[in-house]
Amino acid sequence: MSVVRRSVYAAVAAPLVIFAAQAPQPPGILVHIGGGQRLHVNCTGSGSPAVVFENGAGDFSVVWSLVQPLVSQFTRACSYDRAGYAWSDPGAQPRTFGQLALELQTLLEKADLAPPYVLVGQSFGGSLVRSFAARYPAVVSGMVLIDAVHEDGYVVYGGQPHHLRDEAKARVEPPPRIALDADTVQRPRGVAAAAVQPLDAPLDRLPAAARQVWQWAAAQPVYRSVQPLEMEWSADEAERFYQQRRTRPASLGNMPLIVLARTTGGYASGMRITAGRLEELRREQQADLARLSTSGSVRFAPASGHNIHVEDPAFVAQAIRDVVQRARRQ
Repeated sequence: MSVVRRSVYAAVAAPLVIFAAQAPQPPGILVHIGGGQRLHVNCTGSGSPAVVFENGAGDFSVVWSLVQPLVSQFTRACSYDRAGYAWSDPGAQPRTFGQLALELQTLLEKADLAPPYVLVGQSFGGSLVRSFAARYPAVVSGMVLIDAVHEDGYVVYGGQPHHLRDEAKARVEPPPRIALDADTVQRPRGVAAAAVQPLDAPLDRLPAAARQVWQWAAAQPVYRSVQPLEMEWSADEAERFYQQRRTRPASLGNMPLIVLARTTGGYASGMRITAGRLEELRREQQADLARLSTSGSVRFAPASGHNIHVEDPAFVAQAIRDVVQRARRQ
C-alpha cells in the first residue's frame, strides 16, 4: 500500500496550491493511485462488507462526519475526496463518469480495501455509485441511494426546472486513465483562494473540525476549477441509464438496495411546471429508483430536506446497517 500518512503530512512535498502550509490536517491518508496522482481517503471501523461513501455535487468527504462514526460501529466505513477536492490531486480530463469510477476503483485497490463494498451515494453521488456498479458489478454487494438524481428527473436552476436528459450531447467517452492533471495543477498558481464563506444550514450542523475543513476546501482554486467539469457529463450518463432501463429495469438484479428520499421537495411556485406536479414526479421517481433491484425499497425521511445524511444521520445509518446485514446474509 503506497500512502502518505497523516503523521508525516507536514513533511510531504506540496506541489499544489490546495496543499499549502495552512491546509488542515487530513483525517485520513493520501493514497498514490498512479500517474503522480494522490487521493484522500478516510477509513474507520472494521468489518465486511466495507461501506464506501460517495459525495454529492461539490461536497467533501467531511460531509459524512455525522454518519460515518455510526456506521463504523458495525463495519468498515470509508469516505473520500474526488480528484481535485480538498487534499486530493486533480485527475485526467474529461471528468466522465467512467473516469470517476476508475479513480475510485483504483483508490480502493491501492488502499488495500478488499471488496465487496456497499456503496452509499447522495444526490449526484447516487448517479456515481450506480455508474460504478455498472462498470464493476463483481465488487458491489449493496447500495443505499440518498435523495439521488433520477435519470428522467428535473433539476431546478435559474428559477426553472430543466429535464436532465434533454441536455445530453451523445458524446463518446474516451477511455479513462489514471494521471495527474498537470495543467490544472499549474493553472491556479498565484491565484488567491476565494474568501472563506460561512456555511449555510444544514451544513452548520457538522462538527466544528468538519466545518473548518469545508470552508478551507471550498475556497481552493483547484476545486473551483475542477468541480464544474464533473457536471458536464451528467446528462449523458442520465441518457445512458435511461436507455439501459428500457430493456433492463432492474439493472442491479436482486442486490440489497434502499432508497432514502426527503419528505417534501420544497419546490417554489411560478415555474413552468407546477410545484405539485414536480413533487408528484419526484416521489414517483424515488420509488422507481428502488426498482433498480428486485429487492429494493424506498424510505421517506420523516423530517429532512435534501441533505438527509446531515439532517438525520441516524436514519441514514440504520438504512446502511440494514443493507450491510442483508449483504452479509447473501
